[in-house]
Amino acid sequence: MRAGIVGVGFMGWIHYLAYQKSQQAELVAFCSRDEGKRSGDWRGIQGNFGPPGEQIDVSGMNVYDSLDAMLLDDSIDLIDICLPPALHAEAIEKSIAAGKKVLCEKPLSLSAEDALRLASLGEPGDVMVAHVLPFMPEFGLLVDANADGRYGKPIAGRFKRTISPPDWIPDFYQLDSVGGPLIDLHVHDAHLIRVLFGMPESVETACLRRDGVAKLYETVFRFPEGYPVSAGGGVIDTPARGFTHGYEVSFERATIQFEFAAYADGTNATIPLVILHQDGTVECPEFGGSDQIDSFVNEIDAAAKAIATGEVSPLLDGKLAADAIQICEWQNA
Repeated sequence: MRAGIVGVGFMGWIHYLAYQKSQQAELVAFCSRDEGKRSGDWRGIQGNFGPPGEQIDVSGMNVYDSLDAMLLDDSIDLIDICLPPALHAEAIEKSIAAGKKVLCEKPLSLSAEDALRLASLGEPGDVMVAHVLPFMPEFGLLVDANADGRYGKPIAGRFKRTISPPDWIPDFYQLDSVGGPLIDLHVHDAHLIRVLFGMPESVETACLRRDGVAKLYETVFRFPEGYPVSAGGGVIDTPARGFTHGYEVSFERATIQFEFAAYADGTNATIPLVILHQDGTVECPEFGGSDQIDSFVNEIDAAAKAIATGEVSPLLDGKLAADAIQICEWQNA
């Protein structure tokens, strides 16, 4: 698969690093309005994980100053959209009209209605959405266990995802540009809940709000089977908190736990992934020395496989991504 990136910011940089490690996909182009970035100066890019941006070698790539220009490049199979969420719709529409496949960073859109419309553009599978969580080994084990039934059905779950104030995103709480903690942050867990348990019938959320947008939240998801599923998190008003995510999910014959927290002083705390079997045994799987970029390699390789075979992984399915946004909208109502 030959890809071109639009959006040379933090996620564009992370995707660039993933393409350098992929054996299934090649980054052949990118576009940016910034002359410095077009020359390869990505040193100003920083985020909340991974290495900072670097000076890159652009001599082997086709470099464009606009998406319109890049879409004329017949060598590109897939447009990898890493733009701010408010710009996703136009980029997807143009890419599909030009006959390209799309891999769009989450969230697909800022509203469920628009997300469903975008997911339906082109042929089935033309619009794929990059929800990386199921491609991380600690979360992917849940997805794999659900798919093959090794522990029976998932019957309960608690999920958490918390960050310190994202001061580097000035419009973080604006629903028409970033979407706030639910659309930008919790959508990861909403998508995973959708994959594991299906679509909830309703939700019940307690939250503290900022400018009408849920900031700190705890939600119970109602399913017809009565599964006790909940999720909590959001923004905590101290930079010391950094980032935390984790879960405890019970299947019929095992319970799986995992949690990771990073703090502002550079320390962290972890509950390594543990499987608590019904017979009383405890299993602690080892995932080797993979780094954070490897999960994005897995995600991009899944997109490459979809283009090669015509069979899109459910984990990249645009309609599931739209369902996740619908769940978040219910939570913020």
